[in-house]
Amino acid sequence: MYLEMIKFEHSIFALPFAMVGMMWASRATFQTPWPGWWIFSWIVVAMVSCRSAAMAFNRIADRNIDAENPRTKMRALPAGLLSLRQTNIFFYASCILFFVAAGMLNPLALALSPVALGVTLFYSVTKRFTWLCHFILGLSLGIAPAAAWIATSGKLQPGIIAITGAVLLWTAGFDIIYALQDIDFDREHKLHSLPEKVGKATALLISRLCHIWAIACLIFGGLNIGAGPIFYVGVGLAACLLLYEQSLVKPNDLSKVNLAFFTLNGFVSIGVFLFALIDQLVR
Repeated sequence: MYLEMIKFEHSIFALPFAMVGMMWASRATFQTPWPGWWIFSWIVVAMVSCRSAAMAFNRIADRNIDAENPRTKMRALPAGLLSLRQTNIFFYASCILFFVAAGMLNPLALALSPVALGVTLFYSVTKRFTWLCHFILGLSLGIAPAAAWIATSGKLQPGIIAITGAVLLWTAGFDIIYALQDIDFDREHKLHSLPEKVGKATALLISRLCHIWAIACLIFGGLNIGAGPIFYVGVGLAACLLLYEQSLVKPNDLSKVNLAFFTLNGFVSIGVFLFALIDQLVR
């Protein structure tokens, strides 16, 4: 029930990019892409606990809205599979574990941990007042590679910010596609999204522009960090996957939204990570 609530499988979106940030920071700091089990393990704990806290908070904040939406009414809280008390306990436990993990890494990671958690929690309320919610969600995932860099090296490298931008735009692009399903519900309940604001066709155009700029940011970030040619092969394959993803969804045909949202984006993040890993290992 808890795994269903937090959609654990969605960790596949941000975690691979965090691993890219970790490898690159380790190469810059220790001259090897592997920082050791201590750093790796606590980064994974921090990532999973932060995301778990954010998803639990989202379910708590949206429980009444989810109960009215046919697409979400079977989620754990509105369906009665978990109580509000159980969900609150899970939320606070996840927050505590996240702060412990940050403290086990280094002082800068601990000092910035409230900012990282605050960004991820803030997304849950943004649909109530702004159509920019997709980009705030993007930021909550986009900080993963920069956070992993800080966790590994104890400092921030400006070059990794471009990868944060890439993840932000990539996430915003696919979240806009996902929001197409709820355009009528959002209008009826006075919730905000880009499709609700500008319509399906324009929202899809903006989604495509986001994905074009995401690829550009990946290239720019790789150049700033000094990535090798294999990394750019992965970026090229990610571009092809995003092109295919965009071709699946049309304003008058949303039948393949789940394929575009879940499956292909998982391949994008894992693919970029694997090619970044190979690029590091062959050096």
